[in-house]
Parts: sequence; structure tokens; C-alpha cells
Amino acid sequence: MAKPKLKKNPHSKAMGRKFERLTDLMYTLRSRDGCPWDRAQSVKDLKQYVLEESYEVLEAMDEENLESLSEELGDLMFQIVFLGQMMQERKLFTILEVLEQVTDKMIGRHPHVFGGVRAESPEQALESWEAMKSRGVGRMPAKKSVLEGVPKNLPALLQAYLISSKVARVGFDWETVDQVWEKFEEEMKEFHTAPSRKRKEEEIGDLFFTLVNIARKSKINPEDALRMTNAKFRRRFEQLERKVQSQNRKIKDLKMEEMDTMWEEVKVRMKRRS
Repeated sequence: MAKPKLKKNPHSKAMGRKFERLTDLMYTLRSRDGCPWDRAQSVKDLKQYVLEESYEVLEAMDEENLESLSEELGDLMFQIVFLGQMMQERKLFTILEVLEQVTDKMIGRHPHVFGGVRAESPEQALESWEAMKSRGVGRMPAKKSVLEGVPKNLPALLQAYLISSKVARVGFDWETVDQVWEKFEEEMKEFHTAPSRKRKEEEIGDLFFTLVNIARKSKINPEDALRMTNAKFRRRFEQLERKVQSQNRKIKDLKMEEMDTMWEEVKVRMKRRS
């Protein structure tokens, strides 16, 4: 079978040279004459760094800080090359194989670009994508379940969003968002009437999962929404702390009414700035 013809990125050669330099750097750092710390790392050690760098990329994206995003993408890429070098040392696979595999897989999952399948909309393209995943492409076996592609160690909120999105694509879904709100009300009643802490824990999980579906039906990523709310709350609370400290007082010494008043003042001031 002839290889599909890809459009030439005008920066391909330069990027190739830079990527080669990065892999040579990693090879040097892990070599006998390299860095003791880098040589001492294991795959398990790198897990926390991959996670940290991924979240720093997300933070830069949330803040639309392009300078920071460029740096954080580089840091994440470094961790990927680091892992690739470790696998090469074990003679399991190399970064070259990773690049070949992901390229072949993505070509195979885009028959509407490289094959005879037509997709005139993002929805049709996604349908084509899911169909190719279910059949298996290249070295990857066909998936036994539509949920196989959802990592179990993802943050729970994001995992719930991906689970509900994937089952919705095969028709396991409510027709309207109003129906999901009805389910939310039902789950709320079950939470209030739950006879034990264990049952309440189960019901609050059902509430979260249903709320995730409300977000999905409203075309909102709940993980992004909650992360932005967390960041907003942190900014406001830090402002409140500074306000209280400027009065030589401590937050824990404030009465609730006074704290509420100061909180509202901070909210109004920060909304004016935004």
C-alpha cells in the first residue's frame, strides 16, 4: 500500500534537527559521563514530573499565556524524550518507533483525510475516528470496550466527562439536557434520604456524575470549568487575606458577617478589573 502524501510543513527540517539535538541531549544526560540525578531516575520517578508538567501546560492554556505555554510544552516534551530514552536503554522501544507508531495510527484514524471516507463536519469526523478506533489500526488491536481509551488514573471529574462522552457517541445518552436535570433532582432526593454515610458517599458521586453530563450536554468541559473556578477563588481569597493583613488582623478572628462583607467587596473590585 502506497504511503499517504502528507503536506510539507515548511519548518520540518529545522524541527527535525532541533528534536534530534534534544534526543542527543537526553542520551548524554543518561550516559556514564552524564548527570548523576538523571541517571538515577526510574520510570516510576518520572510519573510525578509528567503529571506536573501536564498540569503546568493546562495552566498556561487557561491563562492564555503563550510565552509560558511555549516553555511548558518544552518541559513536557523533555519528559517524553526522557521516558523514550529509558525504554531505549531497556531495548524495549525507541522514540523513533513512538513517532512511527503515532503517525501511522493517526493516518489510519483519519480515513476522511487519507482515504475514501467523507466527513463534512466535526461530528462526522469524530464518528469516523471512533469507528476506526473500534476496529483497530496498525499495531493497535481493536478495542473490546468503548471505555478502554479512558485512563483510570485521570482526575475523577475529567474521567467522568470522558466516560459519559464516549458512551454518548454510541447512543447511551439522554435526548435533552432537561432530562439530565430531572435525573439530577432525583439523585439529590436520594442523597438527602440516604440512611448511612456510605450511601451518601455513593449518592454524592451520582450527583457529580450527573452534573458532569449536564456540563457535557451544554458543551462545557467540567474539568476546565472547575479549574477556572478554583483559580478564581484562589485569587479572590488571596485578595481577602491581603485586605485583612493590611488591617493587622487575622481571618480566623473575623465574624462571619464581616467576612462576607469583605468577600463581596473583593469580588466587586476584581470584577471591575477584569
